[in-house]
Amino acid sequence: MATHSRDPILLTPGPLTTALETKTAMLRDWGSWDASFNAITANVRKRLLDIVRGHATHVCVPMQGSGTFSVEAAVNSTVPRDGHLLVLVNGAYGKRLAKLARMMGRRVSMFETADDVPTTAEDVDRLLAKDASITHVGLIHCETSTGILNPLPGIAAVVARHGRRLIVDAMSSFGALPIDLEATPIDVVIAASGKCIEGPPGMGFAIVRRSTLEGCEGRSSSLALDLHDQWVYMEKTTQWRYTPPTHVVAAFAAALEQHAAEGGQPARLARYTANGQALFEGMRSLGFRSFLDASIQAPIIYTFHAPADPGYEFKRFYAEVRDRGFILYPGKLTQLETFRVGCIGAIGPSEMRQAVLAIGDALRAMGIRTVTPAAARAVA
Repeated sequence: MATHSRDPILLTPGPLTTALETKTAMLRDWGSWDASFNAITANVRKRLLDIVRGHATHVCVPMQGSGTFSVEAAVNSTVPRDGHLLVLVNGAYGKRLAKLARMMGRRVSMFETADDVPTTAEDVDRLLAKDASITHVGLIHCETSTGILNPLPGIAAVVARHGRRLIVDAMSSFGALPIDLEATPIDVVIAASGKCIEGPPGMGFAIVRRSTLEGCEGRSSSLALDLHDQWVYMEKTTQWRYTPPTHVVAAFAAALEQHAAEGGQPARLARYTANGQALFEGMRSLGFRSFLDASIQAPIIYTFHAPADPGYEFKRFYAEVRDRGFILYPGKLTQLETFRVGCIGAIGPSEMRQAVLAIGDALRAMGIRTVTPAAARAVA
């Protein structure tokens, strides 16, 4: 039965389903220079540092735009123009990090593993020992194209031991998976509003080691994405340099309050883990096989092999599931046909079980009988 009485639940890695309190926070208009709005910005910056225990060593710089805007701002501002960035790649977002760094004229090397193979600390140790010219390492903590979790603490320790600097894209992990800047040597952590904090999309942020950012004046080749200039101006005036996404910032502040009230990062991780378990078990009962081994699967988004049935077509499958109240995500692999189901947002295990029922109904409506994929079924 189609469900039209409410908005569809977004089983995507962002934008995602938000709480009513978060939506309500966007109903008020704010003056971008008004003291009350500036206080919201200051509170957001403080709470983000709280989550990663970064107050002693790092500063938080919010940035307008999607998460990629903040990744580009961080790389352009913190990697010297004669620097050498080693990007650890096992998915689409690692490739994007390398691409944007190259477009900014930085020297880039890539170490790429398969989509289901995490980079190891031993890999990084060998690469850094071999090439003394590498100044920075770029890591995707949780690669959203599959849901794979890369071993951040071990890699961070190796990078620090070699005297290099680590830039972490924590877009799909910040606020849910543990990141502790008091215990883990990281120069830059980048994330965005519309992920595990469960705010709306529209702003990102970089949490940067203060001593690093202090030396970045004039380094950026972009006016709008100059992280150092944004930080200096915000410290001096409490305001954003250019028009901020006021409604998004206010809603993100509400989402951060809910994050703290729920119990912070450990509680958020516990709920997402329960969501992932409910999804995995339900999909397995339907005959689906997940792409990743459980040992490297983060409870953020799951990738499933598409059914081997010749009647399967993702576009129709998506529409059938959407008509039943849930929005899925297409696969992002090039060699295998897959689709993805997110476990994050203002949802719990009951919604995940309902989603599995909707997927089962969609398959029956399509006449799909063979769900288990053929071995290494390639995309046509």
